[in-house]
Amino acid sequence: MKIINKTGEFINQNKVERVKIVLKSGKEVSLKRFHPWVFSGAIKKMYGNPSEGDLVDVYDNKDAFLATGHYAPSSITVRVLSFEQVTPDINFFREKIKRAIAYRKSIGIIDNPMINVYRLIHGEGDGLPGLIIDYYNGVAVIQMHSVGFYRIRKEIAQILVELLGDKLVAVYDKSEGTIPHMSETTGTNEFLYGTSGPVIVTENGYKFKIDWTTGQKTGFFIDQRENRKLLEKYTDGKSVLNMFGYTGGFSVYAMKNATLVHTVDSSFPAIELANENITLNYGEDSRHESFQVDAFDYLNHIKNQYDLIILDPPAFAKHNNVLANALQGYKRLNIKAIEQIRPGGIIFTFSCSQVVTKENFRKSVFAAAANTGRSVRILHQMTQPPDHPVNIYHPESEYLKGLVIYVE
Repeated sequence: MKIINKTGEFINQNKVERVKIVLKSGKEVSLKRFHPWVFSGAIKKMYGNPSEGDLVDVYDNKDAFLATGHYAPSSITVRVLSFEQVTPDINFFREKIKRAIAYRKSIGIIDNPMINVYRLIHGEGDGLPGLIIDYYNGVAVIQMHSVGFYRIRKEIAQILVELLGDKLVAVYDKSEGTIPHMSETTGTNEFLYGTSGPVIVTENGYKFKIDWTTGQKTGFFIDQRENRKLLEKYTDGKSVLNMFGYTGGFSVYAMKNATLVHTVDSSFPAIELANENITLNYGEDSRHESFQVDAFDYLNHIKNQYDLIILDPPAFAKHNNVLANALQGYKRLNIKAIEQIRPGGIIFTFSCSQVVTKENFRKSVFAAAANTGRSVRILHQMTQPPDHPVNIYHPESEYLKGLVIYVE
């Protein structure tokens, strides 16, 4: 049973003292460089039997304190909350979230009249590994990727209400599909504060309908905001194909200047929402058409039909043991697009797989280009926007990679 004492500390009545984890000799190096993960193979001994989600303390082989974090019986055994010997209580989490809000105000994301959809908390990038919070025009959608945060979800919601004030209408917990699959804890999607149906958000002046209850992730791919804006510059007079179009984010931006935009996705609900977002911004516009079909099947039959192609597939690899297959998948996909695009065409190609590095992805696109024999230039290298900050000590948090290439 968990309660909160008068100082705001989270107390487990059955376990007052935190379990001590001791690392093997030499395995402390990454923590001393502030990497926020402890892997199971680095552990020499545990003094106690922690439950998933418990706070634990990590020490080196000479009994020097290293870090405090949430425990999980998995390959990532500890997700570090602090490298100082502190008690992560409600005040600790309030201060972390307060700093995350201040950061987003300082970079012009919060209180921006052109944007009311952004990432409020980005896990390791904000010093809160396992916690994702996206903001949709008054609704905060939370996803817990650790049991430690799921246990205190209601307290996190209370902190958001306190710090965001009248900017917040509701807090929705969408953790049912994100709690680690081996865990005995099962999340339940529910409102933790207030209530709301789908909302209309504004991104760079464009409007999008967001339904967090049915959409992928928290409802919208916020991380492509700046890349969508870049796309807009290249669409003047072009015929555009948006593969894996989902809710039509890239299609909406392309429609500003393009002569034709086609959105392709295998999901019928996604296609319906993409059509709705086009209508929100342009009314009934014959320049846009959508197709519910497999991406690879569609790419087989488009020779010289498009001037610009967007490839934004779902993650091909979530774990290192399938990395090789994922890289082959990116190669095959890009071969198809490079082969089929018109001479002088442009391709926006992405990977959102965390285990695929920038170098991995670039090599896959290189191999695809070489396989076609066409001349290819790199125009831009893309990543996630600053409301998805990359912790410099945690390179894995730079999960979104992209290239804009010119094909002769």
